[in-house]
Amino acid sequence: MKKTKRSSENIQTTLTVKNDINKNTPMPHLNGGTSFATNQTDRPKKGKQMKTIRIKICGITRPEDARKAAELCVDAIGLVFYAASKRAVTPEQAKKIVAALPPFVSVVALFVNETAETIRETLRQVPIDIIQFHGDEDDEFCRQFDRPYLKAIRVQSASDIEAAQTRFPNSRALLFDAYHPNEYGGTGLSFDWTLLPDNLTKPWILAGGLTPQNIVAAIQTSNAAAVDVSGGVESAGGIKDEAKMAAFIQAVRAIR
Repeated sequence: MKKTKRSSENIQTTLTVKNDINKNTPMPHLNGGTSFATNQTDRPKKGKQMKTIRIKICGITRPEDARKAAELCVDAIGLVFYAASKRAVTPEQAKKIVAALPPFVSVVALFVNETAETIRETLRQVPIDIIQFHGDEDDEFCRQFDRPYLKAIRVQSASDIEAAQTRFPNSRALLFDAYHPNEYGGTGLSFDWTLLPDNLTKPWILAGGLTPQNIVAAIQTSNAAAVDVSGGVESAGGIKDEAKMAAFIQAVRAIR
């Protein structure tokens, strides 16, 4: 049975920063702009056109790639603070990347089983809007950093998707990625998109093996309202390809 299109009616929101954030902490990059991931559960009324699908390009390692992504009108970029990744950046590198961005592009910081102390230190140094946890963190750990958070779920079965909604009640959204026994993401693998049901109550993002060639099929199959791409728009590990980014974004924006 054909799925109904998911609406991103309420995908835009204002990020707020709690008053008890340390005064030495940089303010989030958006400063009251739009958020990459918010409520995606409302459906369009019959005959109403679906609104824009949100796009995040993850694993940005160079300021010039961030600028190109922004010029192509992405909604968010991702910075990987995980030393084992070929796309890892230091806080110093990250500050230069963020400085290259115009306003209203969300900056997402990705961590994998990192210590709370290191995360807080990164947030003190780099203007971050949203945190993405890609390891074995639980909700209690993820919610403590005064930022909205996304939780990556490595999907093996439909039960992983369903359980995640209960396990991470405070997440801004869930990010569904392919499972790999030895890797936490960025594998280039995809999962069975038909596992994603129509009745998810938590906003979610589709990731895993997305490319300019398969993104239309991925969205039409899953009805995702937000997508996350990394290796699929690269010429080499961590080096984004402008033509591939443009092709990916153009394909997504053409979907109605």
